[in-house]
Amino acid sequence: MNRYPVWKYAIIVIVLLVGLVYALPNFFGEAPAVQVSPAKATVKVDAGTQARVQEALKAGGLTPDMLTMDATSVRARFASTDDQLKARDVLQRALVPDASDPPYVVALNLVSRSPTWLTALHAFPMYLGLDLRGGVDFLLQVDMKGAIDKRAESFAGDLRTGLRDKNIRGSAVSRNGQTIEVRFRDAASLDAAKRLVQDQFPDLATVDSQEGSDWKLTASIKPEAALRLQDAALKQNITTLHNRINELGVAEPVIQQQGIDRIVVQLPGVQDTAKAKDILGRTATLEMRLVDESTEGRAAELGNGPVPFGSEKFLDREGRAVIVKKQVLVTGENLTDAQPGFDSQTQQPKVDLTMDAKGGRIMRDVSRDNFRKRMAMLIFEKGKGEVLTAPSINGELGNRFQISGSMSVVEANDLALLLRAGSLAAPMEIIQERTIGPSLGADNIDKGFKSVMYGFIAIMVFMCAYYALFGVFSSIALAVNLLLLVAILSMLQATLTLPGIAAMALAIGVAIDSNVLINERVREELRNGASPQAAIHAGYDRAWGTILDSNVTTLIAGVALLAFGSGPVRGFAVVHCIGIVTSMFSAVFFSRGLVNFWYGGKKKLKTVSIGTVWRPKTDGTAVVESK
Repeated sequence: MNRYPVWKYAIIVIVLLVGLVYALPNFFGEAPAVQVSPAKATVKVDAGTQARVQEALKAGGLTPDMLTMDATSVRARFASTDDQLKARDVLQRALVPDASDPPYVVALNLVSRSPTWLTALHAFPMYLGLDLRGGVDFLLQVDMKGAIDKRAESFAGDLRTGLRDKNIRGSAVSRNGQTIEVRFRDAASLDAAKRLVQDQFPDLATVDSQEGSDWKLTASIKPEAALRLQDAALKQNITTLHNRINELGVAEPVIQQQGIDRIVVQLPGVQDTAKAKDILGRTATLEMRLVDESTEGRAAELGNGPVPFGSEKFLDREGRAVIVKKQVLVTGENLTDAQPGFDSQTQQPKVDLTMDAKGGRIMRDVSRDNFRKRMAMLIFEKGKGEVLTAPSINGELGNRFQISGSMSVVEANDLALLLRAGSLAAPMEIIQERTIGPSLGADNIDKGFKSVMYGFIAIMVFMCAYYALFGVFSSIALAVNLLLLVAILSMLQATLTLPGIAAMALAIGVAIDSNVLINERVREELRNGASPQAAIHAGYDRAWGTILDSNVTTLIAGVALLAFGSGPVRGFAVVHCIGIVTSMFSAVFFSRGLVNFWYGGKKKLKTVSIGTVWRPKTDGTAVVESK
């Protein structure tokens, strides 16, 4: 009746082992480290970078506890902050010979002290939020007026091109703030322009008027289109910030929208505030220019002569010289999209580019006059330019064209990302900065840990005193619940904040409710005269429905908080929902496994240790039996 099959015990053992392995990294703490990451989008971190870091540290007389590499950085862990600071200086001298044009960012960081065998199993500690780890909090104001002005300028250029293509003569296009004014000499041209705007520019609203002998058409961005533009600019800025903050090695940055024109950036664990501000404010621009393929240009490219007048020398990602003309054809502002893909004929990787009307017209004219010549795409960061690619023009280009050739899938994805990322969609400025020191974060961790532990110990003492051995089983199940909760948060690489710790403390109280229900049901069956084995069986079976109902209703509230909450509320909801799921496993499945293991093999069981049972007598009084 009260026996688990072997496979159920096997599940319990496996879950406990997995939970223990993935919860362990959280108990090792963090160690000071130095992180080396690319300072430019075109610089890659590979095995060669790791070897250079290792050689530089060895030459400086430093031996890291651990040297690891991931897709974006190389990290060297040290035993003390003194070694960390020395290593930063050593690597700065070795990897950044020119401070004005750094290829790498050498930053201070904190990494887990977990042993290598845990890291090999992909067992990592939970991320700690800003209130626990310390760090910096920025509030950025996005210049939405600048974004709309930029879009209005783009509309003016596109409208100018459209009027010329439709052969509407006698028109003059100018931009006045966020409106576009077009003047005509006759009413027929005005009507033709209105039809053009209606057909090709659905985001513009027009008003016409007459001024003397001229007609004027005033176009403005519709309010709903302006809202879409602001939302798109905000999202593009958030995406660009994510890409830049990767350089700081922040484990779990918080980058989210606040209101309609502000962005909150929280960087837990960042020690170098100045470097963070520098990276957040960085601008990157994309330019397309023709390659100088004259005799002088080719000689300069090979290093056999000076750079011709009207041209400039840049290096590509392999360090080879490319001589390009100074005239800029189009910029990243004209590029609306860049996506990787495969050529339908050759099945080779490619990148599809989409330009706006102005950029498409320029590319069409340039490609006609420069067939079979090369066009370079350059990215500029901090005033330094680098050639991303310099493909040949093999046909007439327009609003949509592709870059293909000898590149891999990874290279195509990287190129599309570089072309897409570019600069911010709208300017931003830091209007608020808040720094939380590591000591304050450590104090919050200590207080949070103590609150959870004191709550756990108080509940354990009460359960053991009131329910005897069954209380011990309940306390062990509660410890397993806490273990599994920490393990799952670590596996999901969730961020733990102070509200999350509060949710942990609450999860302990919620989890013990299920054991109280089970223990009281067992007591009730014993009062009704059931045998101990039958009381245990009935107690677990009949309490299950109540436990399920109460946990599902609580879970619904947690999911609502998760769906509609943000910030601290969302952090609380994540821990709360996971705690409900783990409590159902530990309080019912695991605790019953313990009870079955202890009592299930006893055929002639006469009593169970579940505290005091009040058995009513037939005359209305009660008899106290200690079980």
